[in-house]
Order: sequence, then structure tokens, then C-alpha cells
Amino acid sequence: MTVLIAGAGPTGLTLAIDLARRGLAVRIIDKATVFFEGSRGDGLQPRTLEVFDDLGVIDEVLRQSLAFVTMDIYLGGTKVGERRMAEIEEPTPAVPYPNGRMLGQSRTEGILRDKLAEYGVSVELDTAIVGFTQDETGVIAELSTGETVHAAYLVGADGGASFVRKHLGIAFEGTTDDTIKVLIGDVAADGLDHEKGYWFATPENPMTGIVLTPLSGGDQFQLASPIVEEHREPTLEVLQDLMDQYAGPGVAKLRDLTWVTVWRPNVRLAERFRVGRVFIAGDAAHVHPPTGGQGLNTGIQDAYNLGWKLADGREEILATYETERRTNAARVLGISGDLMQKHLDGDESALDRGENTRQLDISYRDRADTRPITSGDRAPDAVLIDADGNHLRLFDLFRGPHETLLRFSPTTPSTHPHTVDLSPGTSPSAFAAYHATDGDEILIRPDGYLA
Repeated sequence: MTVLIAGAGPTGLTLAIDLARRGLAVRIIDKATVFFEGSRGDGLQPRTLEVFDDLGVIDEVLRQSLAFVTMDIYLGGTKVGERRMAEIEEPTPAVPYPNGRMLGQSRTEGILRDKLAEYGVSVELDTAIVGFTQDETGVIAELSTGETVHAAYLVGADGGASFVRKHLGIAFEGTTDDTIKVLIGDVAADGLDHEKGYWFATPENPMTGIVLTPLSGGDQFQLASPIVEEHREPTLEVLQDLMDQYAGPGVAKLRDLTWVTVWRPNVRLAERFRVGRVFIAGDAAHVHPPTGGQGLNTGIQDAYNLGWKLADGREEILATYETERRTNAARVLGISGDLMQKHLDGDESALDRGENTRQLDISYRDRADTRPITSGDRAPDAVLIDADGNHLRLFDLFRGPHETLLRFSPTTPSTHPHTVDLSPGTSPSAFAAYHATDGDEILIRPDGYLA
């Protein structure tokens, strides 16, 4: 069985890795002629870090990324304070990665491509999907190279302008606000401390100015600022003019602009996430404002949800993808939209990345279900001590494509092929993480959620 993925951003790459590790044949194509080199989605939320742990890339992600930095706030050239986007928390048995990380999207994609290569799969650049048909047995896709691909499933992870979504005729409901335009670019800034972030604005309008967030792997910042003269091209000169306007002449000398774009508030949700054997995920299914850092992370969660279901193949399992992920995307769009409105209203709390942006509270089960769990229905981690005194982690036991039956102080044998039996004496942290008591049984799905 072959799965064809259109789009090699974080969503498509995550899905490709998840399918490849399950032994499925996968092809991933992208219409771009070269790999993306900008920062774009640069915030990785705690739940995404847990997904990366399961996929085996967490060590490299942590090595290359930065913690959320302190941001110095200047109004009219005078420092008036500082703040963090999120307070630093200590890891716990239940939440091993409580703090988000900053990593430019191109670097995240590079890490995922390297992992995918370990399974013998590489991204096929300069290859677009230009048409497809499907029946009950599979999908026939036409590629821009002239090749015809026969696949069991097609997944469109091909961005907000998704060809796959449009070809399916799926409505992309929402709005684009052309009255707001923000210039975003990756640039070095001599005169500024790269260990910090900066917010430069005027006392009269503190929520409109220029923001610089340090990027890992060099001396660049991601710079964001409203466009003040729309007729000008987004060049280094334009960014320097904005810097001088908000920070003051001579405060920072910009150089080495390597990526720049113009962003407009775009909030949209696809009417459907699936038609037959064709699915959409990531920006093809939902686009978010950058507030709260949810877009890239929600796409990765789409892929993590879809991978095991494609491998399973049963209709009753495949049908849950749209139900679960579209509901969650709508919820996250609400969070991002509320934060964007706070920003437009001049509310400084829009800068904060609170509990509801960490994506640890995702739930796929009936709220009337009262089985033991900590938050949402994500399976928490915990440190275990086996009979020989060795330390293990629940995440290590869950790792991989299988589901896991977790039993607390069982009294009967289990016929489940992946059973983990725990007792209070050897695994007290696991009992605490799950609020579990003797006799409880919890089935953990392949994507780490309560079944």
C-alpha cells in the first residue's frame, strides 16, 4: 500500500515519518524547486515536543532550538520593562516538556527530512500534483513530471492554496483581512543582544511597532512590523527604515536579510477534511493567525492523528480523523483569533502564551467519560522502576506504532499483545500521573491518546 503526500512542510514530513516507521510505502512530493529557508512558524509547543520524542527527533530539536527568551520592551527609545511569552516551568513526571521552544521552520523541516531519510524516503522536489481521480480501491494521481501514481490514499498537506482541497471542491470558510499587513523577515541586527528579544514601539501606540525574536543557528532575528508604505518592496532598506522609526536611528544596523514575506490575517477552516480516500491536513485544512503559535503545531498534530489511522485502514477508524481534527482545529482557531483581537485592541496579554496554547489539553473522547487521566485525554509520561531497579519511561513503552494496554495492579492475565502491568511499589509516579487506583486499565492509542 502506497500513500502519496502532496506537500513537504512540517505536516507532510511528520506524516511521512509516521507512515514509514509503520512499514508503509510512502512518497512525498513538493512543487517547490528548493527547500524553504525561512523561519515562518518558529514556535514549537509542548505537545509537539512530545510527538517529536515519539518520532525520535527530540534530541536534535532540543539541541538546535532556543527556549522562549525574555523580551525587552522599549517605548519611545526608553526601556520600560521586560516580559516572557511564557513562564518557565520545571518538568514533571506527567509533563516532560512543559516549555515551548523556538526553532525556525526551515530548521525543523531539515531535522524531519533527515529522520525520514533513515527510512529510505526523500522529498521529491519540483513535483506537483496536477490532477487525480479515485474509486473505492485507491487514487490515481497525475504529477507535473508526467508520471501517473497509483496510491491507496492521497493526503494534501500542500498549504493554504492547496490544489488537493480545491480539486475536491471543499469550501475554505473564513476571512482574510487586507486592511492589516505585516512585514516578516529573517535578518541580523548589529547592536542588539542576540540572547534577548526586543519590542520597539511608541508610547502612543505600544502594541504597534517592531518585534525581533532571536533565531537559533546564527545571529539572525525574526523581525515583524506593520507595513507603513505599501508601495515599497520589502527590502533590507525598508526594514532598516522601520527599525530607525521605532527603535531610533543608530540603535541597530540590519544586514543579511535572507527571507522576507508580507503577512495578512487569514483565518480559515475547511468544510471537510476528507473525501473518500483523499485527506487534507495542516494549512490545507486550516490557516491561523500567528498569535499563540498554533498553526504549525496544529498541522503536526493532524499528521500524528492521521498516520496510525491510514495504517489501520478500517473505515470506522478513518472516519474519526475528520471528526477529531476538524473539531480541534475550530477550537484552536478560536484561541488564535481571540489573541489576535486582543493584539488589535492593544491588550498586552496578547503577548502571553498561556496554558491553552500548549496543546496538552486536546481531547478526543466523550466529556462524560470519567476514566482516570490528567488533562485532555493525552497519555501523560511517568518514570517507572522495574523489578530490577531500572528506570524506564511510559513514553518509551508507548513509543512506536502499536497501542498499549496499561494496567495498574492487575489480578488477571492479559491477552493484549502490548500490555504494561504496573504496581504502586514499582511505579508510583505512573499512578500519580494517571490518578490511577488498583485495578484500573487504560488503553493508549498509537498516537498517545486515551482510547
